[in-house]
This record gives sequence, C-alpha cells and structure tokens, in this order.
Amino acid sequence: MRRWVFAALVAAAAPAHADWTGKGEAGLVFASGNTDTETANAKLQLTHESDSWKNTLGGAALYASDEEGKTANRWEVFGQTDWKFTQRNFLFGAGRYEEDEFSGFEYQATASYGIGRRFFDTPTTKMIGTLGAGYKFFETRDSFDEETGVLIEEGDSDSEVVFRGTLDLDHQFTATTNLINKFIVESGADNTFVQNDLSLQVKMTDVLALALGYSVRYNSNPPAEFEETDTLTTINLVYDIK
Repeated sequence: MRRWVFAALVAAAAPAHADWTGKGEAGLVFASGNTDTETANAKLQLTHESDSWKNTLGGAALYASDEEGKTANRWEVFGQTDWKFTQRNFLFGAGRYEEDEFSGFEYQATASYGIGRRFFDTPTTKMIGTLGAGYKFFETRDSFDEETGVLIEEGDSDSEVVFRGTLDLDHQFTATTNLINKFIVESGADNTFVQNDLSLQVKMTDVLALALGYSVRYNSNPPAEFEETDTLTTINLVYDIK
C-alpha cells in the first residue's frame, strides 16, 4: 500500500502545469565495500490556488538499510484546503497520515481545522502560520527488551483531541538562494508530535535546485524501547513543477 499511495502522488504531478504548481525532490546514497548501505528519500508537494481557495497535497518517503537490515522506513501523505476570507486570513481543514516502522507507532492519522494568517507575503519573504484543533488516531507497536527479547509493552490503538499549529517560512537571500523552514506541532493528552524541516536551496537552473536539509521529529511519549527524537540530514535534487 505504501508504494501505491506514493506512486499516485508522483503521478499527480504529470498534469500540474497551468493550474497546479509545486516541488518534487529526491536523494539517493549507495555505499559498498567495507560497509553496504542504501538510503533514499523523496518529497512531493503540489498547490492549486485561486482568489478564494488554496489546495495543497503532498507526501514524503524515507528508506535506509545497512548490512544488518532496514534502519529507516517511513512514509506520509498530507492535504490541506484553505478558504481566504480576507487578503491575509483564512480558514483551513487539514489531514495527515504517516507510518514509521522505527518510531514506535504503527501509524498516526490526524484531521484538523482552524484559522491561519499570512504574516509576510512579499517577493522575498513569505511567512504563514495556522492554529487549530482536531482529532488524532494512532496505534503503538509492541516493545521488546533489546537483550532478552521479552515483551515489555503491548501495542494499542487509541485516539485523542489535539491542538495543531504550523509555521512556514520561505526567505529569498539572493536570486538563487532560499531558506525554507516548515514547523508543525500536534499536541494531545497522550502524545505531542513535533516536526521541523529546515532547507537551504540553491538554484542551478530555472527548474532545478540543490537542497541541503535538516529535519527533526519528536514524539513526547513513544512506547518503551523507542527514542523520542529522530533527526535526518539530506542533500537532494529539487525540481520545480510549473
């Protein structure tokens, strides 16, 4: 299912010309010899905007392995619809679903709504924030002792009300260099999820850029044996869909 969903998102980029715009990026690393490693990551985001509405959809995937097996395996899809009731303010409805084999959660799915504002919207700086509430469904994985293999904690399904906030920044330093930061927090009684993606992009052509990225993901209450924080550093090729 994971491959089919992400393939559908990639296929959606095909007709994205006059009406849809966006970015797709990917990076691959292969090493062999004394160590054998494979790492791949991909992202896609598409946007359609009119005078009153803005629709965004996208997805991301990460896979890594070494001689002992998989070390990362994650994918997510997301979507958001904005209704602009003033030039800078809007109401939104959003959804997000992810599966991460190494996070301690089988899946996390969130549906939310709220209000947003364009704080800055100039040719060089764009900053957009949202604040809202929603409902999250999630399932935790079984936890085992690393030394004995004994079951520590059984996985369980649950749901909760969450408060959601986002802050997106895109600042253009020069004609070819952009700093992009995307922040999201989903906070509930059982768990708080935080993700921050920072990227420095340098254009090589009108449609191609090189991006150096650093991502931090945090779950405040993962199952036993699993870490709270994951980080990822990437060097990707970015393609502008126009």
